[in-house]
Amino acid sequence: MDPKIPHPGNRPQLASCSSPTRRRSTNPSGGPGSPPPAAMAPFRRWADLPPDLLCRIGDRLDLKWYTSARGACTAWRCALVPPSPALLVVTDDARWCPYAASIPTRRSFELTAIVSGSRCVGSSNGWLALSVALFSGQTVFVLLNPIAAVEIVLPPLIYESKWVSKVVFTPRPTKEDFAAAAICDIDRIAYVTAGARRWAVMEPVRLTCGDQLTDVVYTDKGKVYCLTRCGDVHLLRLPERRCRKPLNADEAGPSDPVFSVLHPPPDRTVNIRAMRWSQQRHFRMLRYEQRQDPNVPVRITLCTESYIPYNRPLPGSQGPHLNAPATVEPLLSEANLPFSPAAAFAPPYDTVSAFTSAKNLVFCEGNLYQVWRNASCTVTLQLPGGGQRRVAENEILVLRYYPRRQPCWDVVKDLGGYSLFVGRNNAVSMYADGIPGLQGNCVYWIGGRGRDQGMVFDMQTGRSAPCRAPQPGFLPGHPHSTICWYFLSDVVSNTSNSYSSTSNNGGRRVYQTRARARADLMQDLEE
Repeated sequence: MDPKIPHPGNRPQLASCSSPTRRRSTNPSGGPGSPPPAAMAPFRRWADLPPDLLCRIGDRLDLKWYTSARGACTAWRCALVPPSPALLVVTDDARWCPYAASIPTRRSFELTAIVSGSRCVGSSNGWLALSVALFSGQTVFVLLNPIAAVEIVLPPLIYESKWVSKVVFTPRPTKEDFAAAAICDIDRIAYVTAGARRWAVMEPVRLTCGDQLTDVVYTDKGKVYCLTRCGDVHLLRLPERRCRKPLNADEAGPSDPVFSVLHPPPDRTVNIRAMRWSQQRHFRMLRYEQRQDPNVPVRITLCTESYIPYNRPLPGSQGPHLNAPATVEPLLSEANLPFSPAAAFAPPYDTVSAFTSAKNLVFCEGNLYQVWRNASCTVTLQLPGGGQRRVAENEILVLRYYPRRQPCWDVVKDLGGYSLFVGRNNAVSMYADGIPGLQGNCVYWIGGRGRDQGMVFDMQTGRSAPCRAPQPGFLPGHPHSTICWYFLSDVVSNTSNSYSSTSNNGGRRVYQTRARARADLMQDLEE
């Protein structure tokens, strides 16, 4: 039977809302005896989009919209691969152009470009801690969210910035509510809270001879765990954060500097890479600024790598309108005895601790771990009780803290499917099952023979290998550096009680929508 082509005179008419079963005629007058209207196909939900089509759409999105799409619904969250973990990679150019090289998605996301001269000294929950050297000789510390293009200029730190090796901070900082802590020098800790005019530099931490601070980890409830090269752990208890503002202009002190890492100055700044001076002094950066006015002479600034004596902290770093007092105490404080590796670490790791200079702290399922790595060549140690212990190059040891044991630190061979991510970032533990490109029972670190690439250490095989990270979005061969691991706020963090938007619940439900997390929480409460 040949299909009939409808004409304008006999098009089907929609039934009225008042009488849905009424039949209309086929003529324009709408007389009785007309056939029923054609059934309209129902609209499909956005959640019913085919996963392959949704993934192709996600490949066109930047990191901000990609994460927003993953939070739209459960179906989209299952279809789109999580972007974390990623490697923070920057170009060595006039602009500090960071990229997030995501391992699960196998693609790199371009982040907000930053003015040159920035040095990353920390990363946590999508935020970066930057140390920026100004032409005036001052150093500004900035917390930056390169996805949302939001920055928080921290109060001045009266200390030589060269000695600041790492900064940790609250997971979701704001200008009215934040806290940060930093390693200054070899035995000092500095901290700052919202409302303070400057950082507070604490008295030197009591360390054994030849020891120094090497890593810090920020946890919930204002606790900062500090680790030394010998494996000694100290606990810094920050004051309770208060969203406060200065009462008057006198208490406010100097205003924030007119500075932004997101917007370059009107004058053009050009960086020239490292060079060696005739006096055998190494210069990290040579920079000059060419003003728009050709009559103004060119200004040249040389930033040397040689350490200069640090500035003594100015008095009055604490007070009613400054930082509240903080306390620092050793984790093993029984009888106030000095730290002893023989009493802290099970043999033979009390001897190995002296030959693993790269050490980090990380929390995993509420347990505290130390991650040791032999950053030098392979060594063979003669043990005090007899025998030998060979420590290969880049071999990694993971020690768990047992507070009721003696010795209280002992090596573990299995992390229960978790993987640890250590480096300049605030250390993170993640359950690797179901995350593309990740392996369980591994330690991900930054280094290798290139000294700036992502590496993975398999605890079962005892070997390190480069991780399969995607290439950044710039041209091959362009100078770039791998800085640290970069995580967003929807991952299991390094705290015993996860402060992210996800439900911890053993760490296995890593990526969820907020509604799903609230539903899981209500279910747990009912049970």
